[in-house]
Amino acid sequence: MVSGRGAAEDLTARARIRDAALLEFARHGVRGATIRGIAGSAGVSVGLVQHHFGTKEELRAACDAYVLETIRATKQRAFDEGMGDPGFLAMAVEVALPIQRYMARALVDGSPAAAQLFDDAVAFSEEMLGRDVPGMNAPNTSDLHAYAAVMTGMTFGLMVLHEHMSRALGADTLGREGYRRLALAMLDINDDRLLSPEIIDHARAALRQLPATGTERSRDAD
Repeated sequence: MVSGRGAAEDLTARARIRDAALLEFARHGVRGATIRGIAGSAGVSVGLVQHHFGTKEELRAACDAYVLETIRATKQRAFDEGMGDPGFLAMAVEVALPIQRYMARALVDGSPAAAQLFDDAVAFSEEMLGRDVPGMNAPNTSDLHAYAAVMTGMTFGLMVLHEHMSRALGADTLGREGYRRLALAMLDINDDRLLSPEIIDHARAALRQLPATGTERSRDAD
């Protein structure tokens, strides 16, 4: 029988291994990361990593599940109670930054697991946009799925482009200083309506009349 203390230590070791794996996968990708390197980063034995997670692929799957669940829980709590609480935001940033590094690498690697992460994030965004969430207005769209997909793509795109964004902002956007500036700019963008209603209406009308299919003009046509 495992004592209460032993069980708690076991859970702590599992979380430490997972957190180390997030960083190792972010630095080296799935191919470059090793069980031995993850064990060394976590300060545990290779055997303990294998005891908790089995293979590297199973550990990667556990990281994906943790990332998705953490994103879901953090977003939900932010809307429920924490958006205006500096204490909550500080905690959320502390949790989010390693996850964003992990996701930035996973999306660039283009693995099936990363594709699933993206698809799950789109589904979660569509679910939230489709229900009554305090503090969130209903989106003005006739295509909620496309709205959720584009919104997710914009968010994930900032992670993938973090090196370029960091250079442009003069601070690491996956660190506290750069992230704060990036997040404030995102809030400004969400709060603004840069285009007039007339331009929006004209652009929508033109796009809806655009043929869904057509032939591209050949370069050699002339």
